[in-house]
Amino acid sequence: MKPVLKTIFRLKHEYAKLLFFDLLRDASRTPQARLAQSPCMASFILSFGDLNRYVLRQEPISAPHQRMVNDHTYEDGHHWPWYLEDFSKLGHDTPVPTSDALRHLYRDATATNRLLMLRLTHLIWNATPVVRLAIIEAIEETGKVLSALTTEIARAYQRDTGTELRYCDEFHFALESGHAMNNDHTALASIALDDDTRAQSLACAEQVFGWFSEWTHELLRYAQANQGEAQPAALAA
Repeated sequence: MKPVLKTIFRLKHEYAKLLFFDLLRDASRTPQARLAQSPCMASFILSFGDLNRYVLRQEPISAPHQRMVNDHTYEDGHHWPWYLEDFSKLGHDTPVPTSDALRHLYRDATATNRLLMLRLTHLIWNATPVVRLAIIEAIEETGKVLSALTTEIARAYQRDTGTELRYCDEFHFALESGHAMNNDHTALASIALDDDTRAQSLACAEQVFGWFSEWTHELLRYAQANQGEAQPAALAA
């Protein structure tokens, strides 16, 4: 698995250079403006628990390495409630008809977020446990890029408003950084791959980063179109 991990870390380095992350790094913007993409992410984040529970996880375990996959899903499948907490604290939880909320969630401007989960499901569905581990690792590394930046923004938001965020802040980032593969890259790197499995794993990792790159482009468009739309919860009261 070492060549696969090496490729994933190279892809992560390139991924971190995308324009969306420059917006998150821009300390001249308010924390709210730097987190203006949050509503756009809803369909993807709220579906992530299902991806872990119903797609990645297999029980009873019938193949080698599936235990590593399952252990990951139990850790990673319950973070979405923290997103909903932050959604409200960031001022997005305004009273609108349910039909309008659904229309917002399923409009063309958020299509890439919906497609990302469908694409990942398709990629994972018939993959072997070893290839699934490569896919998980690729997804994890994209998440670390985002979480490292939102943690800094969340700290600034708390300084400005007195409101603590959990999904965007260090609370979530510590889990993302610490639990990947049960924090055991050594065990992951030691997995021997035949040529076919290595090729599949590399192709899947490339695909994951390609899809997540498209995702960031949509988040950037959304953030640029909606900066300052919401008020901080502490200031809106």
